[in-house]
Parts: sequence; structure tokens; C-alpha cells
Amino acid sequence: MSETAKFKVGSIVVSGLCAIALASCSTVTTTEYEATARTTYTWQVEYATNPSKDGLTRFETFASASLLNRNGIKPANAVKGPDERGLWWGALPPRPSVDEIEQRQKFVEKPSTPQLIKSVDYQISYQAGDGKRTLPTNYQAYRQVVKAYSQKLPLQLTLGVNDNTVEKAEVKIN
Repeated sequence: MSETAKFKVGSIVVSGLCAIALASCSTVTTTEYEATARTTYTWQVEYATNPSKDGLTRFETFASASLLNRNGIKPANAVKGPDERGLWWGALPPRPSVDEIEQRQKFVEKPSTPQLIKSVDYQISYQAGDGKRTLPTNYQAYRQVVKAYSQKLPLQLTLGVNDNTVEKAEVKIN
């Protein structure tokens, strides 16, 4: 088979897979919804057996602390924020002590300075039939729900493959 023919077959297969993926997405219109963003601080230390070679390191996580943001409203125990994404953050978890770091250190390893990692998990909950459904989402969909929430505007949610995620949220205008 020539290179051109292989390319054409490959293009057809990729196009077909894209069509299947897009066809398996569905939309839901709802007036009852909520957006949450769980902001988390986690202390992490990298342990290296040979820092000059990739792959010879491992990571250990220590204390973490989370704060649940709901519909963009400041949580009662927020300490910092809103940040550039409109998110509120809680208190920092305690930094790991030298003793804690050394307890997890293996014989030939060298630990790094503890790093504070920030992470966010976004979810959207909405009324579906007789119950409430909660799915993971992305920042863009989260922000659209936050903006619509205060006005109780109807939303159209675009669900991902197998309806297991919310890929997009848009105000539904009749």
C-alpha cells in the first residue's frame, strides 16, 4: 500500500472516530443546577536517587487542605481569594517537618524542598429526572454556571462521551 493510500485510510479512520465521539455526546437543558470547585493545597516532596537522570525520582504527598467553592460565593472559611479565576482558597496545611520528610526517605535518596501544590476539581450538579446528577467538568463550564446561577437562567449542558462529564455549559435562550 502506498504512503498516500495509508494516509487516506488513516484519515478516514480518524474522521470516523471523531464522528462517533461527537455523536455519543448529548445535551441537557436545566433550570436547577449548581457548580462547585474544590480548591486544594497539598505539600509534596520529590525524592531522587540520581537527580541528573530522569525517572529516578518519586514523589510523596504530605498534608493537604481543601475548600469547597459553591456557585462562586465566598465560603465561610475562605482565607484567600478570589484569585484570577474567581476561586477562594482555605488555610494552608502544615508544612512537613524535617523529621517527617526524613521518615519517608529511603537510604540513597535525596529529598527536595517541600513544594506547595495547588489543584482544583470542578463539578456541576443538575436535576435529571427524579434525581440529582453530579459530573466532573472543566473551568470554562464551571464559570458559565457560576455566571448564570445568580440570575437562575436556564442552561444547556453538553455532556461528554457516555454522558460522564459536562464539557460545555451555555445559557439557553428560547
